Amino acid sequence: MNALSVEDKEAGYWKKEYIAKRIASVKAALAQVLKLVNPYTGLPAKTKEALRISGLGWVIILKEKSGKEHVMEHADLYINHSSVMVVWYGKNWPCLATLSTLDLCGVTPVLMDWHKPPTKNGPRWPSLIAKYSLSNLTDSTLVGCDRFVRIFHLNPGLLVGLWKRAEELAFVMANLHFHHLVEKSTLGSAALPYELPPHIPLLDDSPEYGLHGYQLHVDLHSSGTFYLCSTFRNLFTKQGYIENGYVKLIVIHFQNSTEHLPLIGKVGLSWRTDVFDGCIKSCSVMDVTLLDEYGKPFWCFSSPVCMRSSPNPSDGPYFVGPTYCVDYEDSTGTVHVELVWIEETEEYFIVSLVLYLSIAKINHWFGTQY
Repeated sequence: MNALSVEDKEAGYWKKEYIAKRIASVKAALAQVLKLVNPYTGLPAKTKEALRISGLGWVIILKEKSGKEHVMEHADLYINHSSVMVVWYGKNWPCLATLSTLDLCGVTPVLMDWHKPPTKNGPRWPSLIAKYSLSNLTDSTLVGCDRFVRIFHLNPGLLVGLWKRAEELAFVMANLHFHHLVEKSTLGSAALPYELPPHIPLLDDSPEYGLHGYQLHVDLHSSGTFYLCSTFRNLFTKQGYIENGYVKLIVIHFQNSTEHLPLIGKVGLSWRTDVFDGCIKSCSVMDVTLLDEYGKPFWCFSSPVCMRSSPNPSDGPYFVGPTYCVDYEDSTGTVHVELVWIEETEEYFIVSLVLYLSIAKINHWFGTQY
């Protein structure tokens, strides 16, 4: 009886306690579901189940320079092999000139009944995934355009579509890789993103042989349509391939035509709103999952990319037909793809695929000193 009575608690105490217990319960259940790892992908085997049982969704919070906030619920969602594409569109966008930032957040229902779909109006726990500046949006990387919209890439993985005529928001598209997606979407707070636990270096027992036993899975897709879905195993490189702080990992060789791969269908990034829809030619979303020799995810991303015209490669065979390239770069490395258009079959062929991996990331990952 010496304990504080119910009346001695401050207003709202038990509500906060109950919500905290519910959130802890969901987090514990998710941790159990995500324990099992798929040996072929290196990613949690039950990510889709985790998304279902948690009722997890995503919102964007548009913040005006005045401090006013607009919370936007997603309109479309596509669950792919190794990523989620979330799309927002509507008629009630705030004026772009008034906006300063965009927050991408995961939202988890607090009062979740796993046997029923989540209620839209119930309390939700927000987890900040990324914050983007909208102040100078048109100075960002222009990915492509069609007769209605121009699309801009904000790193990491966000596409913003602007109407050509009005220079106002048409749609927003977030591309989220499965790697740590559930943790990032549920374990952070409204103000701070989830911080990954510190990496413990993996022992490289044969650094003199360079990188070996790597596995790459790469998808090119748009709104549920896949143009490429391929896995490359037993990739390796030698120490001699180090140049300008990067290790060169060749996946598809120019000279070996048996490795060349076609893209399926007409490549384009599909979009839609309440009023119009379209497809931006030569653009798509690239999902990359690179596993190290131990089968652990070394580099994972989901990002919009676009094919650009390029000269015929000087260090490879001559190809009859226009040649193109696709490039992606972040702090871990660079992906460089060379393609050729085959007029007879009306399809693109990948004739070269090369990864350039940062020496700094490799040394941090393995505790080496290349």
